Amino acid sequence: MDYNFKEIENKWQKFWNENKVYKVDVDKERPKFYVLDMFPYPSGAGLHVGHPLGYIASDIYSRYKRSNGFNVLHPMGYDAFGLPAEQYAIQTGQHPAITTEKNIKRYREQLDKIGFSYDWDREVRTSDPKYYKWTQWAFQQMFKHYYCNKDEKAKPIAELEEIFSKTGTEGLDVACTEKLEFTAEEWNSKSHKEQQEILLNYRLAYLADTMVNWCPALGTVLANDEIKDGVSIRGGHPVEQKKMRQWLLRVSAYAKRLLDGLETLEWTDSLKEIQRNWIGRSEGADMIFKVADSDVEMKIFTTRADTIFGVTFMVLAPESELVPQLTKPEHKEEVEAYLKETKKRTERERMSDVKKVTGVFTGSYAVNPLSGEKIPVWISDYVLAGYGTGAIMAVPAHDTRDFAFARHFDLPITQVVVPEGEDEPEVTFWEKGSECPWEDAKDSKAGYMINSDFLNGLSVPEAIEKTKEYIKEKGIGEVTVNYRLRDAIFSRQRYWGEPFPVYYKDGLPYMLDESELPLELPEVDKFLPTEDGDPPLGRAKNWVTKEGYPLELSTMPGFAGSSAYYLRYMDPHNDEALVSREANEYWQDVDLYIGGTEHATGHLIYSRYWNKFLYDIGVVVKDEPFRKLINQGMIQGRSNFVYRIKGTNKFVSYNLKKDYDVTPIHVDVNIVHNDILDIEAFRNWNPEYKDAEFILEDGKYVCGHAVEKMSKSMFNVVNPDDIIEQYGADTLRLYEMFLGPLEQSKPWDTQGIDGVHKFLRKTVKLFFDKDGKLIVTDEKATPDELRTLHRTIKKITSDIERFSFNTCVSAFMICVNELTDLKCHKREILEPLSVILAPFAPHLSEELWHALGHEGTVCDAQWPKWEEKFLIESTVTYPVSFNGKMRFKIDLPADMDTKAIEEAVLAHEQAKKWIGDKTVRKVIVVPRKIVNVVIG
Repeated sequence: MDYNFKEIENKWQKFWNENKVYKVDVDKERPKFYVLDMFPYPSGAGLHVGHPLGYIASDIYSRYKRSNGFNVLHPMGYDAFGLPAEQYAIQTGQHPAITTEKNIKRYREQLDKIGFSYDWDREVRTSDPKYYKWTQWAFQQMFKHYYCNKDEKAKPIAELEEIFSKTGTEGLDVACTEKLEFTAEEWNSKSHKEQQEILLNYRLAYLADTMVNWCPALGTVLANDEIKDGVSIRGGHPVEQKKMRQWLLRVSAYAKRLLDGLETLEWTDSLKEIQRNWIGRSEGADMIFKVADSDVEMKIFTTRADTIFGVTFMVLAPESELVPQLTKPEHKEEVEAYLKETKKRTERERMSDVKKVTGVFTGSYAVNPLSGEKIPVWISDYVLAGYGTGAIMAVPAHDTRDFAFARHFDLPITQVVVPEGEDEPEVTFWEKGSECPWEDAKDSKAGYMINSDFLNGLSVPEAIEKTKEYIKEKGIGEVTVNYRLRDAIFSRQRYWGEPFPVYYKDGLPYMLDESELPLELPEVDKFLPTEDGDPPLGRAKNWVTKEGYPLELSTMPGFAGSSAYYLRYMDPHNDEALVSREANEYWQDVDLYIGGTEHATGHLIYSRYWNKFLYDIGVVVKDEPFRKLINQGMIQGRSNFVYRIKGTNKFVSYNLKKDYDVTPIHVDVNIVHNDILDIEAFRNWNPEYKDAEFILEDGKYVCGHAVEKMSKSMFNVVNPDDIIEQYGADTLRLYEMFLGPLEQSKPWDTQGIDGVHKFLRKTVKLFFDKDGKLIVTDEKATPDELRTLHRTIKKITSDIERFSFNTCVSAFMICVNELTDLKCHKREILEPLSVILAPFAPHLSEELWHALGHEGTVCDAQWPKWEEKFLIESTVTYPVSFNGKMRFKIDLPADMDTKAIEEAVLAHEQAKKWIGDKTVRKVIVVPRKIVNVVIG
């Protein structure tokens, strides 16, 4: 039978859809398993072959778990809000909803063609008001709660108000923006407005002035991952640092729990380490440095208070509120110019650029609280406002960036730690005018103290402890734990996003009543900021409450809708709650989450925070949302190049280009086959090349190639629709898995796809003859056939559990080759084979399953178990060599001893031929491997 994949795939996709084969409900009689793909954004370009990689892997695992008796939740939806749709709307005037709907339709068509086992009845879209009602609701709950550090959980803000009314801030240990102190009497005497302003200091969703990445051309705040090299990824517009009043989420309150929770998760060590670094826990001390000749105090956080005698200058973040206070008039112009330049760099760029040294002196001096020495206060962009206090004490002898700064600006360097294993050097101090004895900062993690007054001679751990005691005793600081994790900016000055359920009264924010949710996006005449600079919602008519109070003009960021979508999948049509208690208690959490490493920080941190908050208020039953997480690698594009001779429209073939001055040009990979250019297609591809001439080699034009990111601009994008049209969806699924280990990046190379397609054709021939007649028999399987089958079942089962899908495909190929050689057409073998193949090639497996006389679906067939007894080989095939050259093979009982093997080999007719009149010197037997006869 010919493998008519088009007919087979259309037939079974229709069957699955009409019979709702993938529909899933709460079923307490079966164990649950929740498999989730990271939320895709539906772009206008549609899917390329790199996108389905993780989806195919999750689909294989979902089908496998279903065959093992699990009730599998495997949903799909769309992260439908986003800047690209808004920019397209600005350019064309077309509403983002229309663009988004068109893109989703395109994505859905492509996903359906690949044959995924998604329950489409559970589809969610972040732009659907029925969905974002619950994003708005969650935001309101965060506004109504604060975080109690003592109990490590969120609590109602009303409880905090009651505490204030009774005891003020006495003994209070809660997360806040700024530590405030007031008595109950002072609180009770304040007006309602004053009290509400104070509460913003404690709410989990709060309004505050903060530094943002502002893009004037786009008229909006951008996230760090929307910027590269100081410009917006979308449009390439300049981005600057700007202080704006924004909504924030107090993610930092959960830093400790986010860190501790990692220990409970089945994530890779590398992914956990990325999260740990992002959260950035530091044990240290807050210390006070008074500013000379003023009442100003500088508060700094340091993890190494023991090195305080090595401080030779202080550094402020450019955004620090102390900058204007400490800048002397004679330095003002220089400082302002530096601040202006710094605004062009994002915090991420400042953190990663360790080579560039910039800074400016304020003219002020701080006083070292232990030595009493005056030290200059500088400003530099390597210090960030959000980490610690936005000010540092610089110890250049023992910090690389401080050292580079000191050398660049000729500031003194004092060594205070002698590293372990080193002797104290003769020179421990450097200043301008002398030769510097160090090329870089010295390690200070272990060793003993010098130049440090009462700490001299102590080991580093001893000095750290003694310094902590000293600063507490003298009242010049306190021991504390700090986290790098900062609160998430939650406002965007865009149109296409979730509206905030917020109105303003007397300049303060209040929440709409829950009965008024969802607050839907209004119509606007343009999707641009107003002429007064307000966000696009400022263009909406009557954007006010029924009482006439103005509504918030900003919208929520992209991560708002993707922070809890996994919960909505559990109960997508519930109008009364984000997720019902029954649904959440059954599905609980995501058992397997698959997605790209680009979400290792932002999305995963925000989702975990969101989930922990919902856990605190009793909405969900699990503290962590994603139990096991796998990051799939990237499928890279294999680009092709033609080589144009400069100044001409003539192109020279790859191996001849060395003789010419050429310009490499990307060419569409779809008109290149095995690196040979389709010249006629090339001429028709671009009018510029209509009259192109070619210098060929052996009558062909050979293209160059390179492995690069798959991108339209490099013309190396491969559309999965084209692969499916030519080879079928099952071939695409198997080939994407066959390319290499799931977690590694690998190049797409269509040249290897024929082998996978031939494997499927070969599988069909085990079931049907060339006329399409079923040739499966009920004969009993032979030991060899059973051994092949059970070895394959064991291998596939083990490899699926290890997510080693590429080796599964290899095992299938070996199995089918062996069964073909054995001329096996037996039901006892082929029926279980069709079941274990089903997760990988569901369309063909469904066809084979039904051809065997089954009704229903192969998806519900029980996963076969391998039996050890069938894996025991009764015979072993020994290659027999004479003086190291293999001459023949012999089958012998597997349990035959070495002496008997030697006798059987020497008695064989072929052995007599090769020995002839020579003498057998030695017979070497490697049990179950080889036999080598040494003759001479």
